[in-house]
Amino acid sequence: MKMVCPPRGLSVGALAMLTLLFFSAPSAEARLLIHAGALLDGTGAPPQGPSTVVLEGARIEAVLPGHEPPAMGDEVLDLTGHTVMPGLIDMHVHLRSESNPKAALDRFRLNPEDHVLRAAKHARTTLNAGFTTVRDLGGAEVLALRDAINGGWAEGPRIFAAGRSIATTGGHADPTNGGRHDLWETPGPTEGVINGTVEARAAVRQRYKDGSDVIKVTATGGVLSQAKNGQNAQFALDELKAIVETAKDYGFHVAAHAHGEEGMRRAVLAGVTSIEHGTFMSDEVMALMRERGTWYVPTIIAGKFVAEKAEIDGFFSEVVRPKARAIGPLIQAGMPPLEALTSAMSVAAGVLGQGNQLGQLAPGFLADVIAVEGDPLKDIARMGAVSLVIKDGEVVRYENP
Repeated sequence: MKMVCPPRGLSVGALAMLTLLFFSAPSAEARLLIHAGALLDGTGAPPQGPSTVVLEGARIEAVLPGHEPPAMGDEVLDLTGHTVMPGLIDMHVHLRSESNPKAALDRFRLNPEDHVLRAAKHARTTLNAGFTTVRDLGGAEVLALRDAINGGWAEGPRIFAAGRSIATTGGHADPTNGGRHDLWETPGPTEGVINGTVEARAAVRQRYKDGSDVIKVTATGGVLSQAKNGQNAQFALDELKAIVETAKDYGFHVAAHAHGEEGMRRAVLAGVTSIEHGTFMSDEVMALMRERGTWYVPTIIAGKFVAEKAEIDGFFSEVVRPKARAIGPLIQAGMPPLEALTSAMSVAAGVLGQGNQLGQLAPGFLADVIAVEGDPLKDIARMGAVSLVIKDGEVVRYENP
């Protein structure tokens, strides 16, 4: 065997130690550099010119002006003809279901695992559209999907899930509405149906036990439930206050589905975090929301969808159809493009309590990045064709220009 002599002055032991260090020392993690033609940082600041977003692992390492040349081992994504921005946040989704003419029957023929698999498909579609984070407001099965995505078993956005919504007997989220009485036992707090403050508190605690991230209440009637009224207030004020107070004990914020004015007013007085839909919101309720710091999630696309489908015979039941015609239409919000995009970035992150790590392109934030070709501030329709989606530093979608 040929012996290798150490350099003069270096012992055999020292050489062995250097050799061990050379072969065992972990290499630095490769960086991903995104060369952007323009950049929106998510804060509402005016767009920046050519920039480089540097990702290392699941975090943003730096955001630099100009196009930073790569170091050895770096990977570069050339998006010089694109606008790069944080991943979008949708504050109101229902991944477990999709409205269709058979939806009313699905409650009777589909099992929970069927809903989970369908939700997984919807989650992939949502992520590929550029939404890297969503708040899912109703569906027990989505809790399992959230955990599967977090564990790497499924692909989808980061999910903040409500699990089962909380309703009153016969209310918008009562799962037994429209069904034969002998098919279900009377639902209670475990199923998300309450009457009185004691049951209200029990329902919140059950959501904690289930592993929910947020509380959803149906403060008024709704469109798609098999119940006649879509606007009436469905909780007493003391019930809503009991929900909000208990939610705070467990670190939850509360989102309130509401179409009618009185239900909205009670929800805001009770201290909910956000009003969802808000179709018949009055000036009085708007002023009260501003005074109390209540957020508004308008769900415009949902209103447009149900209004259009209400004109198709057989798409909705005859209980749902007149509600969809009356409640569905919403006036376009009229927000400037930059303000609208910011609302789906840093503003939404703040509502979720994630303003220190989501919704911005800034050092230390989670590496959620999307890009669209051209300038979406001049043509907002460009947001419908996302070219790049990165979530937690992993490239989900990249259409090489």
